[in-house]
Amino acid sequence: MFIKTYKKYNGGKIYKSIFLVESYRENDTVKHRHLANLTRLPKNLLDGLKGMLKGGKIVSDEEMVFTQGKSCGGLIVIREVCKRLGILQAIGKSRQAQLALLQITARVLCRRSRLYAATQWAHQQAIEEVFGLENFTEDSLYANLDFLSENQEKIEEKVFKFRCHDKKMRTIYLYDVTSSYLEGKQNELGAFGYNRDGKRGKMQIVIGLLCDEEGYPVSVQVFEGNTQDVRTVADQLRKLSKRFGVEQVVFVGDRGMLKSASINEITKMNWCYITAITKPQIEKLITQNVFQLELFTDELMEVKHDDIRYVLHRNPLRAMEISQTRQQKIEAIKKLVQQKNQYLATHRKATVTAALKAIQEKKAQLKIGQYLKTESRQRTLSFEILQEQINEDARLDGCYVIKSNVSEELATAQTLHDRYKDLTKVEQAFRTMKQAYEEIRPIYVRKEKRTRGHVFVCMLAYMVIKYVWEHCKGMGINQTNIFEWLDNIHYIQYDVKNVPIKTLPKKLTEEQTRVLQQLNIKMPTYV
Repeated sequence: MFIKTYKKYNGGKIYKSIFLVESYRENDTVKHRHLANLTRLPKNLLDGLKGMLKGGKIVSDEEMVFTQGKSCGGLIVIREVCKRLGILQAIGKSRQAQLALLQITARVLCRRSRLYAATQWAHQQAIEEVFGLENFTEDSLYANLDFLSENQEKIEEKVFKFRCHDKKMRTIYLYDVTSSYLEGKQNELGAFGYNRDGKRGKMQIVIGLLCDEEGYPVSVQVFEGNTQDVRTVADQLRKLSKRFGVEQVVFVGDRGMLKSASINEITKMNWCYITAITKPQIEKLITQNVFQLELFTDELMEVKHDDIRYVLHRNPLRAMEISQTRQQKIEAIKKLVQQKNQYLATHRKATVTAALKAIQEKKAQLKIGQYLKTESRQRTLSFEILQEQINEDARLDGCYVIKSNVSEELATAQTLHDRYKDLTKVEQAFRTMKQAYEEIRPIYVRKEKRTRGHVFVCMLAYMVIKYVWEHCKGMGINQTNIFEWLDNIHYIQYDVKNVPIKTLPKKLTEEQTRVLQQLNIKMPTYV
């Protein structure tokens, strides 16, 4: 090894770069590779290093103090992944861009409030060394949400362009919505609506997520909490056409999303769609003899009617689950009737009317009122199972129909089926953002811009999580372990004559090494 100095002349000024260089032989050729950039080293340490390479010693043992530094592994990896996904290039190089990168990283590694991230978590991380960012507070992070909200469209478009070099080649776009409940009633977008979280009495926001065929988010949008699913579709179509400039689209949405109005708008744009139809719609088409019940089998069957393709399928496992669930609900009512009869027998002041009301409410809650007939004779309750009604409804257990206007030349029935099933990729994104890893809740912001900025951060963080997981899921570990291992990589600080030198450890744990190999990321020598 030796030290080499490079000089560059620019505008009358001389710029020096100093590197630690190693010689190696490749076949019969001697080559050089740079091991470390020493430009920023103090002159006394640089002279000492030159002396060591000549057989001397830099400093005495008494003059060197060794300490474990801050965590840096997670920061380095997330920054590199953001670069590979085009996020780093899209947000820019300003201080607000650095804060945005910090927010994405904190959502992946910390998953706590911005107050905690700024006052506690940040002090354990090498943020200044890796991101070049210092002197920020909780208020800085909240203000940064405004920046992200105001620049969301530009950032999304740049990331889209980076990931999709030829926009005409990608045609499949997956879309779904979810809701996220709020604590309190002061959020400017909060409203009462259909709550998917099962939190009665909680205001919420509605979140629409548009993904490409790989399941990577293209755009996220926050709506008021009482917005119906179908009303969110038009905005997504305009995004694809005007903002992203996509010329051909196959828009995939679930049965509650693509109603007649949305389908008409898609066809007017000469685009295609893939969706599913509801159980009443299936029954109506059977009544109209468009297709027959016998066509629902374990194998895919296709019927074409009025230039619309219908792909029919019966999932036997799903049919069994529905049947078992129905029977469990009936058993629950049966048990409740027995409990009420026992209570009426031992409490003479108890009324039959109150007992019947409780049973009716339970049947309504379980949505099986059509299967049971409840009566009372004197002070004894009884119920009858309406087997004919059960048999009638059970005909379509596990049955579903996919509807599309994609031509046979572009997609087979199997392809239509598989693309509709790809909606699970959006569901996976929602699970990760809301529950499984990121924990988007609780939302600590009230203003509209900051709510949108918070959700946008979660979307960008999900892209990072998805990229890392896709490369590491074959290791047989969970997502939490991956990021914990990376976060446990700390730099080593040598204080030589009160001058700090921060280097990465030469040896990592077996798990850390495997993760970095899977991601094809090499840690730097210095931070």
